[in-house]
Amino acid sequence: MISVNDFRTGLTIEVDNGIWRVMDFQHVKPGKGAAFVRSKLRNLRTGAVQEKTFRAGEKVAKAQIDNRRMQYLYANGDMHVFMDNESYEQIELPAASIEYELKFLKENMEVQIMMYEGETLGVELPNTVELAVTETEPGIKGDTASGGSKPATVETGLVVNVPFFVNEGDTLVVNTTDGTYVSRG
Repeated sequence: MISVNDFRTGLTIEVDNGIWRVMDFQHVKPGKGAAFVRSKLRNLRTGAVQEKTFRAGEKVAKAQIDNRRMQYLYANGDMHVFMDNESYEQIELPAASIEYELKFLKENMEVQIMMYEGETLGVELPNTVELAVTETEPGIKGDTASGGSKPATVETGLVVNVPFFVNEGDTLVVNTTDGTYVSRG
């Protein structure tokens, strides 16, 4: 058990028969009444985000999540195959459960698979990934980095707004949290 006063971003807890990751939290001490903790939680099974308020000092169960380093191999119909780098064991995850992550996954890419008591909860991506541009309008001489942006489609099908100087074939560094352009690779 852990006190809600000890919340930190990234902590996993068990609440209401669900496994939740703390995305954000705020300790509130109103002038009148008892202190409380306002939190933003993401359900690791469904991906749903929920705001929940706890009384200060309330205890919740800490969920022990095991992260296993795995390699994304290929898509097999609606299932996606991952292989454990140490045991070479393969697992399949349905496309519906990793819909957002598929926008950033390339074959042979290493990711962390979140496991809870033998149940696969999902894929944890690195903070940024490098993806090649497959389609974008050509840059025009005189366009500058600060002069705006244009859409570019990368190899996974994700559309990213990029500066005008980016061309087809360029490699981009993309933020996996919000799918935004970071830099050229």
